[in-house]
Amino acid sequence: MHTKTLVLILLLGMSVPSVFAQEEPMAPIPPKRTHAAKVGAFGGFTPAWLGIDVAPINAFLKPAGGAPLKENGVFLTGGAGAAYIMLVPNVRVGGVGMSGSIRSTALNAAGVRRDAELHVGFGGVTVEYVLPVVERLDVSVGGMLGWGGIDLTLRQDNGRAKTWQQEWDAFRADDYGGNPGNITRRLSGAYFVYVPTVNVEYAILGWLGARVGGSYVGMTAPSWELDGKHELLGVPADVNGQGFMVSAGLFVGTF
Repeated sequence: MHTKTLVLILLLGMSVPSVFAQEEPMAPIPPKRTHAAKVGAFGGFTPAWLGIDVAPINAFLKPAGGAPLKENGVFLTGGAGAAYIMLVPNVRVGGVGMSGSIRSTALNAAGVRRDAELHVGFGGVTVEYVLPVVERLDVSVGGMLGWGGIDLTLRQDNGRAKTWQQEWDAFRADDYGGNPGNITRRLSGAYFVYVPTVNVEYAILGWLGARVGGSYVGMTAPSWELDGKHELLGVPADVNGQGFMVSAGLFVGTF
């Protein structure tokens, strides 16, 4: 009897700690910070809103009979991707490209229509340092260096039917571009682009991640052309595609 009693006591003593152990949480809340170096690569879709200042362009459009461009920014779309280089912990290198446009239309009493379209785009190489915050949540700090610019396309149309003979008559004239009421011109500015960026990133799944961020798109060293053929002089310095940008992203890869 004493031996059986001792065995029961030992079994009871071993089972009690296991019961309490099961009641302990499986993982701490919030998750532990991770100290391991980041690895992986990803790519995906990157929409953004660029707060470009179009007031300097509108200052020329309005007196010329055109309608002003909306001044609430330009919606951009594009793609981005990156991979951790491994040689330096938590540093990744990649690329990004984005573009978007806005337009306006004016129609006067004589039936002459004037269209203006502003296209903004840029792309380049990105370098970012990633700061792990908690499990699945990171903050990245870095930037992009590349090339880009703006295209301003101006169209004027008198609304009348176009004929083969009219086009040859206009081509025969000393100023072919001066065909009354039917003109298209593209004013293109190319710039060196720099974009410092801060992003907050979250790994929704092991292969799916999302981010939101803020940037400043800077443009410098402009070179302007008319219709892609002629150098365009006298462009005001404040006509450019720079401004603050809010961006997002949805990516697939490893995080």
